[in-house]
Amino acid sequence: MSPLRPLLLTSLVLSALPALAQAPAKALNAISAQDLTAHIKTLASDEFEGRAPGTAGETRTVAYLQQEFKKLGLKPGNPDGSWVQAVPMRGQKPTPSFSYSITGKQVALKFEDDFVAHSTSQPSTVNVNNSEIVFVGYGVQAPEYGWDDYKGVDVRGKTILMLINDPAIPDPNDPQQLDPAMFKGKAMTYYGRWTYKYEIAAKLGAAAAIIIHETKPAAYPWEVVRSGGNSEQFSLLRGGDDPDAPAVPGWIQLDQAKAMMAAAGYDFDTLKKQALSKDFRPVSLKGTADFKVENISRTVNSNNVVAKIEGSDSKLKNEYVIYSAHWDHLGVDGKTGKIYYGALDNASGVSALLELAKAYKALPKAPKRSVLFIATTAEEKGLLGAKYYASHPLYPLKHTVANINIDGINAWGKTKQIENVTSGHSSIDGLLEKYAKSQGRLMEKDSRPELGSFYRADQLELARAGVPVLYTKARSGYLNKPDNYATDVVNNYFTHDYHQVTDSFRNDWDFSGGVQDIQLLFQVGLDIAQGVTPSWNASSEFKAAGDRRLQ
Repeated sequence: MSPLRPLLLTSLVLSALPALAQAPAKALNAISAQDLTAHIKTLASDEFEGRAPGTAGETRTVAYLQQEFKKLGLKPGNPDGSWVQAVPMRGQKPTPSFSYSITGKQVALKFEDDFVAHSTSQPSTVNVNNSEIVFVGYGVQAPEYGWDDYKGVDVRGKTILMLINDPAIPDPNDPQQLDPAMFKGKAMTYYGRWTYKYEIAAKLGAAAAIIIHETKPAAYPWEVVRSGGNSEQFSLLRGGDDPDAPAVPGWIQLDQAKAMMAAAGYDFDTLKKQALSKDFRPVSLKGTADFKVENISRTVNSNNVVAKIEGSDSKLKNEYVIYSAHWDHLGVDGKTGKIYYGALDNASGVSALLELAKAYKALPKAPKRSVLFIATTAEEKGLLGAKYYASHPLYPLKHTVANINIDGINAWGKTKQIENVTSGHSSIDGLLEKYAKSQGRLMEKDSRPELGSFYRADQLELARAGVPVLYTKARSGYLNKPDNYATDVVNNYFTHDYHQVTDSFRNDWDFSGGVQDIQLLFQVGLDIAQGVTPSWNASSEFKAAGDRRLQ
């Protein structure tokens, strides 16, 4: 992955952008905090049961979105005349066990408290027996950084234990900071994501891949891992094994990982420090692991909801701008019966889609290009709805010029800046900066790059397919608030509400900033829909995919 390049385009480059008219006030004013609030309250209500795929909550959510898009005057987005794209998935409710033997001592770990694990393999029972345990550091192979944690060691059939996030390499000029030349410094790269770690484990033939949880580098507490681990797991329906995961992927609680290493005569902190060197080699823990995962499996016919505004230009109407937001959340806790409401994550983003559609319909004339509004399924299960669309597009990706994704809306008031999570990747930056300036705001880089937000939301799958993307956040620079306000509200949300039953609607939320952000995304998308064609920057890791898309 390439290091980040400067965020802001020069005034010379900006001046070269087409001087398109400001969006009509009627369209901008159609975006309403009142309507946004009403949609969020509905989607995050008890009736929708946490919007888990393959449940009554999905049925109600899909019906509600179809109804609202139809009310607004949009057309069904699937060329077959329907409002949905079927996304066939396999749902599996796991009951896992995990024990290990080191120096003759057998230790059994407790599911949910000590570890979580599942399997996306097809058999109803998956066993991994007498599998050698090997610590592989961060589990990364990154040739562009001269980094290989495996060093040619054969991990086929083994259980690999790995650290979350990227190697945190100190800056040689300032050891208190991270080296910006290695894994983007403070920012998380895709190598730091759990999805990558499972993918490389599968590629190298490991039988199990267990990630050591640490709250700060993971960017969420163990409770988030627990809530995800005890729910039904999903994968796209396919024949054969899942190419993106080993037979048993999972997580282990930090203290349990330390105890395992201590049993083998190793100190966790020492091994972690050694893993920060390019010279690190995998370390056998002199023991074996045993896993058993019993799955209750079912086929789940889930859906992406797709609505369309057809372009007005006879040629450009066959090109597409996509606005996306995932409709799904975690459903109902099987043990407590409590609902994971997902009000901010992501009832707010889906509600923003409806407000954007309303704004486009308030234009005196439809834009030249067609605009698609896609509410995706199973984002919480690994971006599955977006992944399916990217590999089974309803309209050719060659003619899909941009994707603007929304995952969470600012609920804490207006800000003096918009954070561009996808900054440095494409010429969309110039449009965002242009219209942020028209609002009296600045475009800034991601204030929380350690969260790896780019790699945790649906636009990643479209970027991988070569479509230029935009994903923004407003979580800094709150107006008329104390300096620590932004940090406090964001930290409070991730610590207490993210993927918890407490992510429910709050009467003290202030969506004035959310409306401002939706208006901004409307203006950026409208310029593209009217004829501006975004391009990948040469430095972007997605440039090659963009070139292939256009061939």
